[in-house]
Amino acid sequence: MTKEKAIKNKIKRHGLSVLFVHCTVAISTFVLILTGLFGQFPMAGRYMINRLPGLSWLSDFSVTLSVHYWAAAVLILAITYHIVFHGIRRDFDMLPRKGDMKGSVKLIMATFGYGKEPENDKYLPEQRLAYVFIGFSLLILVFTGAIKVLDNLPDINFSRVFMLWTSLLHNLGTILIIIGIIIHLGAFIFKENWPLLPGIFTGKIDLEYAKRRHSIWYNRGFVRKS
Repeated sequence: MTKEKAIKNKIKRHGLSVLFVHCTVAISTFVLILTGLFGQFPMAGRYMINRLPGLSWLSDFSVTLSVHYWAAAVLILAITYHIVFHGIRRDFDMLPRKGDMKGSVKLIMATFGYGKEPENDKYLPEQRLAYVFIGFSLLILVFTGAIKVLDNLPDINFSRVFMLWTSLLHNLGTILIIIGIIIHLGAFIFKENWPLLPGIFTGKIDLEYAKRRHSIWYNRGFVRKS
C-alpha cells in the first residue's frame, strides 16, 4: 500500500480539542503522581529516585510542592475546558450506557476467543466505564487537593479530623487513578486494540478498522474520511 493510499484510508476519530485535553490531563496527572507520591511523601530519597539523571529536584520539598501546584492548576484547566466544551456541543459519547458492563464482559471474552464481539459505537463499552472511573478519581484529587491548599492559608484552619479524612481521600484518589491508568494502558496489550493507538496522537484511525469494530458509529454517519 502506498503512503498516499494509506493516508486516504485513515478517518478522523478525535479533533484537536480532544487531543489537547487527553495530552494535558495525561502529562499533568503524571507530574502530580511524580511530585505527590515521590516528592511529598517523600519516597524519592528513600528509594534513591532522586539520584536518577534529572530527578535530583524531587528531594527538594519546596520545589516539588510548587511543581505539584502548577500541575494541579493545569489539570483543573483541562478538566474545566473538557466539561464546558463537550457540554456546549452536547457531545456525551464517552458517558456510560445501559448494558456497558455486560458489553465489556462480552468484548473481553471475545478478545480471548470466546463468543462474538458485539457491535460497538465510537467508544468501546470498557472505554466509557474507564472514562467515568478515571474522571471520578481525578475529581476526588481536585476537590480534596483544593481543601488541602485552603488549609495551608493563614486565615483558614480546618479541624484535624476533617483534614485527616481529606488526606485519606486524597491518597485514595491517587491509588484509584494509578489503578485506572494501569487498566487503561493495559488494554493495549491486546492486539485488537492496537489500531486505536494512532488516534491518541494523530486523531485518526484506520477506516477498515472503524467499519469492522465501530460499525454503529460508522453506520450512523459520523465517520468522515480525511
